[in-house]
Amino acid sequence: MEIRVERDGDDVAEVHRAAFGGAHGDKVAELVTALRRDDPESLSLVAEVDGQVVGNVMFTRSLLDAPPRLVDVWVLSPLGVLPGHQRQGVGRALVKRGLEIADEQRVPLVFLEGDPAYYAKAGFRAGGDLGFRKPSLRIPDVAFQVFPLTAYEPWMTGTLVYSATFWDYDCVGLRDS
Repeated sequence: MEIRVERDGDDVAEVHRAAFGGAHGDKVAELVTALRRDDPESLSLVAEVDGQVVGNVMFTRSLLDAPPRLVDVWVLSPLGVLPGHQRQGVGRALVKRGLEIADEQRVPLVFLEGDPAYYAKAGFRAGGDLGFRKPSLRIPDVAFQVFPLTAYEPWMTGTLVYSATFWDYDCVGLRDS
């Protein structure tokens, strides 16, 4: 498996459609396109196996509203792996490489909304436990997670402010069914 930066022609939208399924998969695929358009500095990594893209993760810029000033941070979202390649370490490898790149670029914090049972294995911790506030009450406390990197300093606390794209596509927290 090769982890690399997404290139033109990589069909990451199809990865997310298959990974998330149905209407939700279409919505995530649209979010990926919008994130790429709205944040040209986003990091999109793919996992390739035998010439096929089997996974994708995106890291986009957001802000932490800390008491002394705004802090540039990253948000990990979305992460998708083709169903036939799930539970084989593809997602874990994508996240690991993305965190390494974030650290190399001196990003202090990476936030996400996700399953703590999955992301705790990568070192993510509950954001509220570290003094961070989630951007929406619709995000379950356990799902709001953070990974502090080398550039993190203890004064960096406050509220995560998602980029407008997540709000535009209604991809923040959970909606009632």
